[in-house]
Amino acid sequence: MSAESFWVKAWYAKKTWLFLLVPIAWVFSALSSLRRRHLQARYQGAPFDAPVIVIGNISVGGSGKTPLIIALVRILRKKGYSVGVVSRGYGGKSIGYPVIVSKNTPVSESGDEPLLIAKSCDCPIVVDPNRRNAVLTLIERFSCDVILSDDGLQHYAMHRDVEVAVVDVIRGLGNRLTLPAGPLREPLERLTEVDLVVHNGAEEISADVGTAEKSSFVKLKPFGLRKFGTTELIDVNDWADSMSVHAVAGIGHPERFAVTLKEMGFQTDLHAKNDHEALSIADITFNDQRPIIITEKDAVKYNDFVPHNLWVLEVRMLLSEDFVDNLLKCAGLPVTNL
Repeated sequence: MSAESFWVKAWYAKKTWLFLLVPIAWVFSALSSLRRRHLQARYQGAPFDAPVIVIGNISVGGSGKTPLIIALVRILRKKGYSVGVVSRGYGGKSIGYPVIVSKNTPVSESGDEPLLIAKSCDCPIVVDPNRRNAVLTLIERFSCDVILSDDGLQHYAMHRDVEVAVVDVIRGLGNRLTLPAGPLREPLERLTEVDLVVHNGAEEISADVGTAEKSSFVKLKPFGLRKFGTTELIDVNDWADSMSVHAVAGIGHPERFAVTLKEMGFQTDLHAKNDHEALSIADITFNDQRPIIITEKDAVKYNDFVPHNLWVLEVRMLLSEDFVDNLLKCAGLPVTNL
């Protein structure tokens, strides 16, 4: 078990011994608050020539930010906007920044999430640990009129016009304590300060006090399955192989992947890997011939031998017109097609 999974399991199992760390969490929260005020005073009053919309979360781990980014890019482009995406590029490392990400950029340079966005969307993507530099690159080199930041809610050195927090409904927020006593990067009250809250994993729930009026509810929908290395998608109703499968996922919340497959009718054996960890042939080798299904995020970083029974599940996040219109209003942009 990795150190990360040890802490994650403790946070979400709400282990009572974690309360011993609450004094440290108070110190962490106080320092985070001081850092936020300092950086916002310096950068928040210096807007860019295009509105910046941050898609982030307040907890450690995956919540569905990248599928939301991909859905927004597609919708905003249909509305006529020139959309660009900035990212930290976690898991990647380049000898120089900024990195302009294309479908052919090595995942070792871009990180898995920016590469997945590049393969899914026809839009400019810039990776830079300094997101402010990435935003300037998109505006100056690509004339983008809307910028989406994949994560970066706590990257206060970047001016933002709209903040969207994504919450994983299935996983929840654990014991709702801040690091290291819990999984929260910022106190729960931070959700009352963002512009919009997206609850990923339910059609509708009782939102936390202070967020109900700004909440939207979405679910990831299976879009199809494809053999690794191909582009042809098939519906689960046309699946001709065994419904008993191996599910392998190196994402922030692997259990979500297993739940999706089970909702599609599969019987799954889940093999969870660390988030951003590249899979190897050893990770997808089993003592039977059952189909192996991996995520799109894992597919972009898999470069090993490809077995005949390796499949990729593609998913889509469906957004309501009301949510998109509210987002555009928050950004000061027209809600109708340009």
